[in-house]
Amino acid sequence: MTPADLALLLKTTAAAVLAERGLDTAALPETVTVERPRNPEHGDYATNLALQVGKKVGTNPRELAGWLAEALTAADGISGADVAGPGFVNLRIETAAQSVVVSNVLAAGDAYGHSDALGIKVNLEFVSANPTGPIHIGGTRWAAVGDALGRLLSTQGAEVVREYYFNDHGAQIDRFARSLVAAAKGQPAPEDGYAGGYIVDIANQVLAQAPDVLGLPDDAQQETFRSIGVDLMFAHIKSSLHEFGTDFDVYTHEDSMHTSGRVEQAIAKLRETGNIYEKDGATWLRTTEFGDDKDRVVIKSDGNPAYIAGDLAYYLDKRQRGFDLCIYMLGADHHGYIARLKAAAAALGDDPNTVEVLIGQLVNLVRDGQPVRMSKRAGTVITLDDLVDAIGVDAARYVLIRSSVDSPIDIDLELWSSASSENPVYYVQYAHARLSALARSAADLGIAADTGHLDLLTHDREGTLMRTLGEFPRILATAVALREPHRVCRYLEDLAGDYHRFYDSCRVLPMGDEEPGDLHAARLALCAATRQVIANGLDILGVSAPERM
Repeated sequence: MTPADLALLLKTTAAAVLAERGLDTAALPETVTVERPRNPEHGDYATNLALQVGKKVGTNPRELAGWLAEALTAADGISGADVAGPGFVNLRIETAAQSVVVSNVLAAGDAYGHSDALGIKVNLEFVSANPTGPIHIGGTRWAAVGDALGRLLSTQGAEVVREYYFNDHGAQIDRFARSLVAAAKGQPAPEDGYAGGYIVDIANQVLAQAPDVLGLPDDAQQETFRSIGVDLMFAHIKSSLHEFGTDFDVYTHEDSMHTSGRVEQAIAKLRETGNIYEKDGATWLRTTEFGDDKDRVVIKSDGNPAYIAGDLAYYLDKRQRGFDLCIYMLGADHHGYIARLKAAAAALGDDPNTVEVLIGQLVNLVRDGQPVRMSKRAGTVITLDDLVDAIGVDAARYVLIRSSVDSPIDIDLELWSSASSENPVYYVQYAHARLSALARSAADLGIAADTGHLDLLTHDREGTLMRTLGEFPRILATAVALREPHRVCRYLEDLAGDYHRFYDSCRVLPMGDEEPGDLHAARLALCAATRQVIANGLDILGVSAPERM
């Protein structure tokens, strides 16, 4: 019996109990909450349903809990039910009902935990770093979290398109080009330009491709360094992201919003909705009508588009491509964009909830408790490549996903590069490797996993492990609903811990001359299911599931 099965049983039982006593069944919540008690002595699962419903139907919650416990005790798969506190119901599940999760996992394989519940088309835009330098550590966090969120959304039936918004329009690109020209001439970087060894590297590559460029007029020099330099920088960005396990389905150029007429199209649509007005020679958007703190200039008084003009065109372009939901993943300094983008959606006639903006907090590297400044090629900026060089791709992805994006992260380089159970990614991967080794040993002994005798799995550690396996679908659904991939990391650490404790308490393979029996085969099936779920979870994170360590 999975938590979802139990929630359904609770709801149908509660409906019958209320109806039998002439009480209002409409008071029942759409989804019944089922949780595992912190103290295993309190039972396998617990529900606060009686507390939720009691007062609504005019009865004492503890009395309603008693009625529920009595009815549930008689239900198939329930070995016991009792009332706790002001109206909690603690439940114990029969071994046969609980062990069905093992069969479910093995039957579903890679698809265990998946659902088709969402059924929407999602545009997921993340990283989108300017092509003026390598991916910095903040962008690296989004590369990991964004990719994991895309994988998560896909498990719940969303059609996900990962998109990179290529910022190749505006003043920062001009500063980048001027910096390359200065480096090519052996001059210091302009005051407002970019420094770092990578600028010299790219300038030299431009010179190799266009050896006569410094003989051109200034404007032609600038344009040559801009066009070739941006391409070279972005090729490096793409390569770094690919090596990090993050690839994109679509690359959209900001410049295309301005050269294709999409900005004018967006403004025309806003005129139709009455949300554009003229003032002081500029064109304004009435974003205050939709929750923004002030109206925004779309076309400046000099006739040039403001930055939001591109945002408007880009959002409209996404919607015209058929996306039901547009998720933007932005850095810690972009809080102002939340109201702005939602207001833009509303001004264009959409539900503002068509836009979601996630804000990621800062990342710091530490060693021995002290901040680390380690980049040599990007000046004072710590890059994706720096982090991968220090701790590897798997550890880098895992540590960046493991915490809520609302929280800053301090990455202890010694901890995350260690082969130690204190290192969370090593701990989880080691569990998978240990399970893989066990499967190889079983194969050498000619013992196969068998789900025909799962009723023999009566040890407390076996029960705990099975209940944790049963939680995986709910963990995925919750992580998607809250846009919190870190929940998968924490779940995997709990699962690995439950497995290690099970393995220390329950002998899986026969010892010495002992003949293999049904219990060995059943425990092998439990181990195979555990290995499958760990692999599924690591795959969502984009982290490898090694068979040997």
